[in-house]
Amino acid sequence: MSILLSNGKEIPIEMHKIRIVQRVRLAPAAERLQAMEKAGYNTFMLRSRDIFLDMLTDSGTNAMTDLQQAAMMQADDAYAGSESFYRLTDAVEDVFGYKYVLPVHQGRAAEHLLAKTFIKPGQVVPMNYHFTTTRAHFELVGGTVLELYADEALNTQSSHPFKGNIDLARLKECIDKYGAEKISFVRMEATTNLLGGQPYSMENLKAIKAMIEPLGIFLLIDGSLISENAYLIKQREAGYADKSIKEIIREMMEIADILYLSARKSCSVRGGMIATNRKDLHDAIRPWLPVYEGFFTYGGMSSREIEAMAVGMREMTELEVAGSAADAIKYFVNRCVEEGIPVVTPPGGLACHVDARRMIPHVPQSQYPAGAMSAAIYIAAGIRTMERGSVSMDRDREGNDVPSDLELCRLAVPRRIFTMSHYEYAVDRLKWIKANADLIGGLVFFEEPPVLRFFAGLMKPLGGWGQKLAAKFAQDFGPNC
Repeated sequence: MSILLSNGKEIPIEMHKIRIVQRVRLAPAAERLQAMEKAGYNTFMLRSRDIFLDMLTDSGTNAMTDLQQAAMMQADDAYAGSESFYRLTDAVEDVFGYKYVLPVHQGRAAEHLLAKTFIKPGQVVPMNYHFTTTRAHFELVGGTVLELYADEALNTQSSHPFKGNIDLARLKECIDKYGAEKISFVRMEATTNLLGGQPYSMENLKAIKAMIEPLGIFLLIDGSLISENAYLIKQREAGYADKSIKEIIREMMEIADILYLSARKSCSVRGGMIATNRKDLHDAIRPWLPVYEGFFTYGGMSSREIEAMAVGMREMTELEVAGSAADAIKYFVNRCVEEGIPVVTPPGGLACHVDARRMIPHVPQSQYPAGAMSAAIYIAAGIRTMERGSVSMDRDREGNDVPSDLELCRLAVPRRIFTMSHYEYAVDRLKWIKANADLIGGLVFFEEPPVLRFFAGLMKPLGGWGQKLAAKFAQDFGPNC
């Protein structure tokens, strides 16, 4: 939650105590440069020991609570019929109101099962925006992803509160063009990861359902960050200020037909699930669960994870938990704006996103500016970030590069991990990078996987700019910084 200080400044306040710590090290810039060169200018390839602040992702990196840790001790390791699974189903029914639950090892496993079950070759899947693994799974079975966002969604300097909405006029055009029988389902992501963690509104969700339900098209929600989306609805949408996070989530679920999520985010544990009240949808997916994941009552998860997930699911509906990352992100983003650092606004529910095209406008999109920005931030600050731009797009069938709509460098904010001094440090180093942006150049691939290349592709800096940036940093701050 956020509080107002006597001077009128708003800051996030941590509603927890730190009882266990994990040491980190800030290596000198020369070492960071060596680590980045060894990693092929891909932050995924860095070793954890070389990282000061790990802002790569919020997936599986959120701090677990004492209650989650305690719940893991009562895990029932039975292969079939585990009591841990039934404690999870009780939590799902309590929080989401859904009685059918299919556990999976993480979100992309759910995407695989949904794609295999519901998408036929030649069909289309309208959505507010794609996620990398979502697009890969849906296209591998012959589907086509259609992103029906409004124009405002791509405006990184915006005050629009719900840039994760589907454009209803575009959705109607899609239905008229393809016909209901060619539409697998409509997917809504909470919050839209690649648009800067932007939420959708309840009003938009209701309007989508009203349009597609009479046509027999079902509504699917990716709820990986559903509590953050609910928190932002509470803050920004008329009529929801006095509603609890749990009430807002339940209202979403009453509109949706089926939910899937990566528990690595809102639930703060490694795992995932698919849930629904529609027996026909559940029964269509269920036979494939033991083929690809595991038995119906563990689905690729350990029983310890299932226990922690049940607790985390209930905890995510608490106001101070749902808002813990969102309020920190708001502070982080606003501090960047104060210092003239180009970031996505308004603040979302996932991370602070630097707009690489505004930060280094001299680097063409063909040279991956978001990837270059991620590398530069690590070299200058020891902060691991993630590229969310054209590197995260795979090539088309002809082998051509596919430019991304946005070139963002994501500084993820996991729940209850960082402190105010960490955000201030990050802002200061971003400010230095902006002042020395002319030293940053582009990247070129020298090793490139055929799919999801951002995970393991290797690149090199054009003109050796990494060495120049590290040298300037050492000159300004000293060789040991």
